[in-house]
Amino acid sequence: MSLLKKTALYNTHLKYHAKMVDFAGFEMPIHYGSQLEEHLAVRKSAGIFDVSHMVVTDLIGLDSKKFLQYLLANDVSKLSPGQALYSCMLNPEGKVIDDLIIYDMGRGECDYRLVTNAGTREKDLAWITEQAKPYVLEIKPRPDLAILALQGPEFLKFLSPCLNNPELTEKIKALSNFHTLTNQNWFIAKTGYTGETGVEILLPHSEAVLLFENLVTQGVRPCGLGSRDTLRLEAGMNLYGLDMDETISPLESGLAWTVCFKNNREFIGRNSLEQEKINGLKQIQIGLMLEEKNGILRSHQKIFASCDSLDPIGETTSGSFSPTLETSIAFGRISPRTQDYFWVEIRNKKLKARVVKLPFVRYGQKLI
Repeated sequence: MSLLKKTALYNTHLKYHAKMVDFAGFEMPIHYGSQLEEHLAVRKSAGIFDVSHMVVTDLIGLDSKKFLQYLLANDVSKLSPGQALYSCMLNPEGKVIDDLIIYDMGRGECDYRLVTNAGTREKDLAWITEQAKPYVLEIKPRPDLAILALQGPEFLKFLSPCLNNPELTEKIKALSNFHTLTNQNWFIAKTGYTGETGVEILLPHSEAVLLFENLVTQGVRPCGLGSRDTLRLEAGMNLYGLDMDETISPLESGLAWTVCFKNNREFIGRNSLEQEKINGLKQIQIGLMLEEKNGILRSHQKIFASCDSLDPIGETTSGSFSPTLETSIAFGRISPRTQDYFWVEIRNKKLKARVVKLPFVRYGQKLI
């Protein structure tokens, strides 16, 4: 008997012939027949993902805002009601415990929602609970909610018939990125992990199953975690456990923009990050695009400064074939230096890779 957890959509995935795999202790769809077709559907039309394995936690209480300002490297005081913010949660050494999205639920300074990664579920909750002890607030996990990510330039065309609510459709259409709205049991956020426009919808399990099937009936492509990974890689979005973890700081992993040092706010890891800035970074993140066609960039491949170098200067963190660019791309972490090209060791051969500015693709446009 499998000990893997299942989301509320498990039987729906089987109905649409998903290939299921173990992901962070959940039995999740990796694809529904063609990862490539799912990737391209999101870039050109729309795809629907079940991401209910992610962890939803509500923080309720008088000290919620004060606590989050201390817990997170980004500053929740930037938020207005209904807005969202991306941040890292750090340990005292300034390394990344997890990355997450925080939502201001629009009820003053005492009600926020966190969405964190499935693979760090127990660690995150233990850390948050421990750090919250001096504060007046309630930590409320929300296992009653499923999460569907409807992503792609035509997402609203397919969503609107399912809503059968012209007023709600117009409200969603008017949403700016990283803004949210609530409609009865649904929490709808203009966020995503694909580099395309779209929404993430948090809703009760039974309603999630119905919405997923209605969207597929409308012509939306069901998509698995395989295409989600190549989409986020093209979009220059980090994956926890590969591109950052508890040995890497946000400054070393291309996430300096998520750290707010303003107003002398005390937050966990701040002193270590400030010292890191003074001493200089030991590692930096870069984007790489393979110049040659006889190899695929993957995680943990050695990077060299030249074809003749014997000692690596770093390694790839995430890498894959890019369906949009039709070549291989990767993130790399290297000792700081400025070059236009590096060499990556693939199957005992050093292949030339060009340094490129991230992201590779955004809103369907090739940026390389």
